[in-house]
Amino acid sequence: MYLGLDLGTSGVKAMLIDDGQRIVGSASGALDVSRPHPGWSEQDPADWVRATEEAISGLKAAHPAALAAVRGIGLSGQMHGATLLDADDKVLRPCILWNDTRSFREAAALDADPQFRAVTGNIVFPGFTAPKLVWVRENEPEIFARVRRVLLPKDYLRLWLTGEHISEMSDSAGTAWLDTGKRRWSESLLSATGMDERQMPALVEGTQQAGTLRPDLAARFGISGTVVVAGGAGDNAASACGMGTVGEGHAFVSLGTSGVLFAANASYLPNPASAVHAFCHALPDTWHQMGVILSATDALNWYSGIAGRSAADLSTELGETLNAPSGVTFLPYLSGERTPHNDAAIRGAFAGLGHESSRVVLTQAVMEGVSFAIRDSLEALRAAGTTLSRVTAIGGGSRSRYWLKSIATALDLPVDLPADGDFGAAFGAARLGLIAATGADPVATCFAPTTAETIAPDAGLVAAYEDAYQRYRRLYPAIKGATT
Repeated sequence: MYLGLDLGTSGVKAMLIDDGQRIVGSASGALDVSRPHPGWSEQDPADWVRATEEAISGLKAAHPAALAAVRGIGLSGQMHGATLLDADDKVLRPCILWNDTRSFREAAALDADPQFRAVTGNIVFPGFTAPKLVWVRENEPEIFARVRRVLLPKDYLRLWLTGEHISEMSDSAGTAWLDTGKRRWSESLLSATGMDERQMPALVEGTQQAGTLRPDLAARFGISGTVVVAGGAGDNAASACGMGTVGEGHAFVSLGTSGVLFAANASYLPNPASAVHAFCHALPDTWHQMGVILSATDALNWYSGIAGRSAADLSTELGETLNAPSGVTFLPYLSGERTPHNDAAIRGAFAGLGHESSRVVLTQAVMEGVSFAIRDSLEALRAAGTTLSRVTAIGGGSRSRYWLKSIATALDLPVDLPADGDFGAAFGAARLGLIAATGADPVATCFAPTTAETIAPDAGLVAAYEDAYQRYRRLYPAIKGATT
């Protein structure tokens, strides 16, 4: 048996799979986000441990014999978080999360230093880890002086599980401290932020062993024998392992809290000017590119709270037949945007509202706005040298057929839906645990699920969607000029 642990923003998911990669069971523990100031987003790492214990305890209650037979654990997690530890591995302050934008000035200053883009292959985004440490240095100097180790969120769970300070390439590529092409820490970039390599965890590949489960935790969970903990992956790379998106040209679109267009690459293809992330993949000697939008289902959930209807009800109200764009446009920049704008200050907007703009029309506009934001990511990937012929849809938003039709038509690409099953980050993490424990071939292990259905672009609406997308593109500079 193999256990995948996925530390998300809203919860921890634990999944058990067997040698044949059949899902035995899953359980979860909930998490909350603290937002003490506008643009801030934090969590207490102790809550990650508590939620992980809840999830594993749920598996123990439902599948005690299967949990007892676990031989490998894989870790997945939300990226970019700054977990600051002192010399005794005590947490110094709440973790600053991926969607926290307080360090936008520090990020701009680092990005103005040419070595960051040259070495990492990426813009220094405010959500990345390095500018957060600069912010702490400038605003909480007494805490910065006590920092002896910086860990990413899933790697703090590893510390609890194994006692080891270890990370891996895919997650570390999102810090702005990794030499992404050479897959190692950059001493010059660390020095530019007042850090050094002694404060960083050791690095392994996501498929390699990165510690073993502490005996006291194994006993608590009823697990016998030695349990290998894999390097694991950042959440998007872990999802790619779960979806089999590991070969050149394979891609998925993820409709979660944030939105991601992810493409696997056999070589390192940086192009920071496109605002696409060029990161190491979880498998050795592979990389990936991804466009990231900060509010995907988060945008519909925000509107749901205003409309007083659940997101599912709003989607159902639209039906399944795709409508032509109404003329109302929504910009989903509720907490700024990454691809393609790298703009932490921009905020969302509706444009084109009229007396006839009903709840249904606004729901449609919100979904179209997210679809167009993903189209922005597709254009950025194209500018970075990646050509896609189709994508696979994952994430909670992919349950809305209307939304999938909107995305297929906005991208003018077919969207594949995998056969029933949970092939997300927890499943990918479990696969990495299996590989690390058994030495199985990574590519053969991370195969793609069967496609259950393909949603084609609506040929009759592609031109109307193209016109609406161009209108959407024109609105960003207009809103930016008026509000920032």
